Amino acid sequence: MQERIGTVNIVNIFVVTVCEPHAMSEAVTEPHRAGGFLESSCAASLDGIVDTANESSGEESAGEREEEIGAHDEAASSTKMTEVPAGRTSNTQTVSTQRPNSLQVHAAGEPGLWTSQGNAEVKLRMGDSGLAAETPLTVNQMFTSAVEHFGDHTALSWKEGEQQKSLNYKEYYQTCRTAAKSFLKLGLQRCNGVGILGFNSAEWFISDIAAILAGGFAVGIYTTNSPEACQYVAENCKANIIVVENQKQLQKILQVEDKLPHLKAIIQYKDALKEKRPNLYTWAEFMELGRDEPDAPLDAIISSQKPNQCCSLIYTSGTTGQPKGVMLSHDNITWTALSTCRHVRLTDATVSQEVVVSYLPLSHIAAQMVDIWVTMRVGGATYFAQPDALKGSLVNTLKEVRPTAFMGVPRVWEKMQEKMKSVGAKSSTVSRKIAIWAKDVGLQTNLTKMNHNGAAGRTPLSYKLAKKIVFKKVRKALGLDRCTKCYTGAAPITKDTLEFFLSLDIPLFELYGMSESTGPHTISIPEAFKITSCGKEIPGCKTKLHNPDEEGNGEICFWGRHVFMGYLNMAEKTEEALDAEGWLHSGDLGKHDENGFLFITGRIKELIITAGGENIPPVPIEDAVKEAVPLISNAMLIGDKKKFLSMLLTIKCQLNADSGEPEDELTPEAVELCRRLGSNATRVSEVTGGRDRLVHAAIQEGINRVNEKACSNAQRIQKWITLDRDFSLPGGELGPTMKLKRPVVVKMYKEQIENFYKELATPTTPDNPLPPK
Repeated sequence: MQERIGTVNIVNIFVVTVCEPHAMSEAVTEPHRAGGFLESSCAASLDGIVDTANESSGEESAGEREEEIGAHDEAASSTKMTEVPAGRTSNTQTVSTQRPNSLQVHAAGEPGLWTSQGNAEVKLRMGDSGLAAETPLTVNQMFTSAVEHFGDHTALSWKEGEQQKSLNYKEYYQTCRTAAKSFLKLGLQRCNGVGILGFNSAEWFISDIAAILAGGFAVGIYTTNSPEACQYVAENCKANIIVVENQKQLQKILQVEDKLPHLKAIIQYKDALKEKRPNLYTWAEFMELGRDEPDAPLDAIISSQKPNQCCSLIYTSGTTGQPKGVMLSHDNITWTALSTCRHVRLTDATVSQEVVVSYLPLSHIAAQMVDIWVTMRVGGATYFAQPDALKGSLVNTLKEVRPTAFMGVPRVWEKMQEKMKSVGAKSSTVSRKIAIWAKDVGLQTNLTKMNHNGAAGRTPLSYKLAKKIVFKKVRKALGLDRCTKCYTGAAPITKDTLEFFLSLDIPLFELYGMSESTGPHTISIPEAFKITSCGKEIPGCKTKLHNPDEEGNGEICFWGRHVFMGYLNMAEKTEEALDAEGWLHSGDLGKHDENGFLFITGRIKELIITAGGENIPPVPIEDAVKEAVPLISNAMLIGDKKKFLSMLLTIKCQLNADSGEPEDELTPEAVELCRRLGSNATRVSEVTGGRDRLVHAAIQEGINRVNEKACSNAQRIQKWITLDRDFSLPGGELGPTMKLKRPVVVKMYKEQIENFYKELATPTTPDNPLPPK
């Protein structure tokens, strides 16, 4: 079906329902290994922002992969690492089919490549040239450098009512120092956590950095966490202080306060306190605590910090078990920010200031890396969206701020796409025809450019005309008219969505990484861009494919200074994520093309192995169904250890503006699709379960088309069902970055899945004594 976008009412298109330096301490570094690893396929250098490529080009954590570890161990034997491992020199460029199972033991006290202790140091994965050889920095050193170079430039900006407030880099740093002194006065101890629970704000950033300056660990907590989940994180990191946004988040902590023996104070940074309690402070009261405190104690702590020590914890979302605290060092953060900036060629504020909008969850590494650290590296300005950004207000912020770079998880881009198609369908015939023509020109021009590796060729006159009458208006309506870098990551995105935006002259650059790689590992850029690929490595990093099959698909492994220190207090889990040579095993399956572009082809723990022994990656089939049947919102393939494949489907519906819960009303796009089929349905309940014959037939026809392209009979979908309710974050089927939580869905819809595979009575079974016909 032809996608349409009107040009007359383009401004109404988008209501998305859809964030003086101290002397550097000596760093323990690792000598360069001559020829020991695969050379990076990235010849040059470039940015990073967050949810990806066609499978899990996302920052799903290796800590969420308990189910896949068994697959690793069956495919490749490995022995446990010692707590102080050493690198092993190798002269071969080929990839071993087994995980390295032995390592050289360092002299007593010498740091290894990993640790599970919060107060330990690690050996940095230094190179002898290029970006991998850059001098390691602490967070304080990076921040003071930013103050020196960009002191008077806007660092943070936000709205209070109708008034715009801001801090420049000098004010930002001093505020962080004051907050750090307040933390120390409240009793923050070295290597203990400061939990931060709330929506993106200046106070969130300040608390994060102040915790690091004061020698503690910055610990973001998902705002969707239950009180029990908050308790687990706070207890695991020995949080001395928890910073909450409002009464709602405060209540979660108060419910478990008596189970947190390390907790000394709670700070609420928005709204007035409903009641006064001991050790509960407003933000103003908290800041006042450190206002007149001497600098010496804080300076002593800052001076003692080393780049190879932990400063931040990122907790995995725990989809398959308890969350794990990913320990990131100062160097992990400062070096990854530098490499990312170089790779995507961000501009220093002294030349032209980069501007970003902060709205994605800051408890996720992608948002932190983009909004806090990468932006700081180049003196950029971070503007804060409203808390209801993903419920509709994001577009207003984008139009006001007009960012130069924007990161969106796939669901954000999909919502934009749905809204534009819905508006376009209501446009006049002339407008639709112009839009169809322009999109065709845009797609073909950009694909041609892509196939020439971004090289500037002769620009067609038709493209220049389409840009003037359509593309510029679309960008302005989205608030992206200044945005030269649009990114997607943290979860799989469909080819359909990528091509939709490419046809509008808005290439979405995919990035791929994980919490354990401090965010980005590969990023697409204009000069190195292929649709459905997540690009090439950021400078100083390397990739190898472990146990590749005959088609070149293997487990993606990372090497570089972005690789994490280890999981806090979880030595065994750390050993499962890192092999003996120090390579980080992602759990993702991927392959390189002839030009070194990385393509994600599956995820080990999501790989379906049928009863017949065929390995089937589910995402390509799920994406194909969603593309063939635009009415479908989510699709989940079933078939592990089963005789055939089946599928759970959900229908596109409206979301409750306050709760984010899926409602019974169909989206305008879904209603329009039903009309074209001859159906008058306006509600999900009218079409699910085969209630609407026309819709049912259309879905079956789409699945038939997908089945016709299947590589084998084992990859054909034999049965399917439309569920009464779409998957959602509040419902538990989707994670914080809108990634499908497959084990949860399997458990929730156990009965429906079992019904797929119930044996029907046949003439050959004892249950049916009737003779065959």
